[in-house]
Amino acid sequence: MRSRSHAVYVISVAAELAGMHPQTLRIYERRGLVAPARTQGGNRRYSDLDIDRLRRIQDLAADGMNLEGIRRVMELEAEVERLRVENAELRERMSIVEADASRRAPRRDLVPLRQTVAIFGGPRLGERR
Repeated sequence: MRSRSHAVYVISVAAELAGMHPQTLRIYERRGLVAPARTQGGNRRYSDLDIDRLRRIQDLAADGMNLEGIRRVMELEAEVERLRVENAELRERMSIVEADASRRAPRRDLVPLRQTVAIFGGPRLGERR
């Protein structure tokens, strides 16, 4: 089974799958909204992920958004997804750290600050009266 990121569709097939004209795909590419892979001969090849992206662009355009707005929304959506993944990774690492800490025996040589005894005005350590 091939990956969803594997670029296999020529522009005419991609346009048909996305429900738009091939010229529209070229415009979206010029505007930086989609970046299809290229063959050695320079022909565009679109992946299933590209088709999904084109459909998302089409949905946003149908809601009345201009191409610059669409580009910005898609940048922000990508950033949210990146942060979501990063957050999940950090939570996983934190749970591992907490699990390791709970398995270790508590250190008896450490005293919480509230329980320390502080003597003010007396001789300093190592000093004689």
